[in-house]
Amino acid sequence: MEKPSRRNVLMAGGTLGALGALSVATPANASALWTWSPKGSVAGAGEGADPRWVWDEEADRLVASIIDRGDVAKVNTLLKQWTKNGQPLPAGLPADLRDFMERAKQLPSWADQGKLATAVNFNEKRGLYLGVTYGFASGMMSTAIPKEARAVYYSKGGADMKDRITKTAKLGYDIGTSNAYKADGEMIVTCVKTRLAHAGVRHLLPKSPYWTKVADEKIPISQADMMVTWHSLPTTVMQNLVKWKVPIPDDESVAFLHSWQVAAHMLGIKDEYIPNSWSEANSQAAQVLTPILAPTPEGIKLADILLNLGSFLDGGLLTKPILGSLTRYVLGDEIATWLKIPKDPLWDPLFETAWEPFIAVREGLLSLEKAPGALQKAYWAFDEILRLGALLVLSEGDLPISIQIPDTNNPHY
Repeated sequence: MEKPSRRNVLMAGGTLGALGALSVATPANASALWTWSPKGSVAGAGEGADPRWVWDEEADRLVASIIDRGDVAKVNTLLKQWTKNGQPLPAGLPADLRDFMERAKQLPSWADQGKLATAVNFNEKRGLYLGVTYGFASGMMSTAIPKEARAVYYSKGGADMKDRITKTAKLGYDIGTSNAYKADGEMIVTCVKTRLAHAGVRHLLPKSPYWTKVADEKIPISQADMMVTWHSLPTTVMQNLVKWKVPIPDDESVAFLHSWQVAAHMLGIKDEYIPNSWSEANSQAAQVLTPILAPTPEGIKLADILLNLGSFLDGGLLTKPILGSLTRYVLGDEIATWLKIPKDPLWDPLFETAWEPFIAVREGLLSLEKAPGALQKAYWAFDEILRLGALLVLSEGDLPISIQIPDTNNPHY
């Protein structure tokens, strides 16, 4: 079997992890009161308004107008031409959209190029771990976030999950590239297009009679909703890397966070909601993410779809039971039970007893000879999980992927 390229490994990890970020992230029902202080944000101050009642006013107004005046097809065709951060915007865009995008593609004043460069080093060194954590700590978690699961299911992309996943993989790949925020990179383009797509969903999803029957909000993708999904990505990933005792220098840890702080800003999240440190991120996540995790019929179906995608791996080496056990290990028994992932008598205990020693062996902190006997049996499979980057090596990975403004909801519902 041919060894996968770094692009395929990162695309594989990003496949699930970015599901929340690009597939209309709409969770957030954590508590009756918003208590997190904007003093802990990258802005250092703010109004302190409950983010459940704050959206993306400028983008929402603009995209609603584009949809209502029938310009979606024209705009999407033109936006396909815009693929690199430093590339001029396509000629022919509506003037109001062009003006917005010129502003939206600017990095925040607090972006630190030194930290972004260090983040590149971290992604290069830890790309294999990131593939697994994006996939199983973040992506599978997204199916247990009720609002997100429902929004994915009933929005336009829910009609073609393979296409949806291919597009959502792009964010996870782009943020891990060496030129992510540089002129020849694509992360800025991906974020701006995603921001427009989110605005389109906000305008369209409330018109779906199927979504409105199950939704407990009138407008999806609030600032809180986006932060919940954000926490399912870098915050949850770092929590797992710490749990697994992966050695991470402080400067690389800070830099990894910074790359995602910039991403949050570029996705339209207000600076006063973006945590300024890991401690603040963990504090905010404890309020807005952890309490809202729960099963839904839509999420259960999505989880099964994602686990079945393991069959696309070369030779089917990582079976659904193996991937299910990894999900149970990463997310815990409760969430795995919610998602109706069967217990496996072989792989469940192997992950519990051998995964952390496996990480220690790979990091040179433990010799394989002194590792638990269970690891001797599981080492190859664990290494394969890392090598193939979680779940799916996309055959479409080298094709142009165009994120678009939706023009309708899922036509099947």
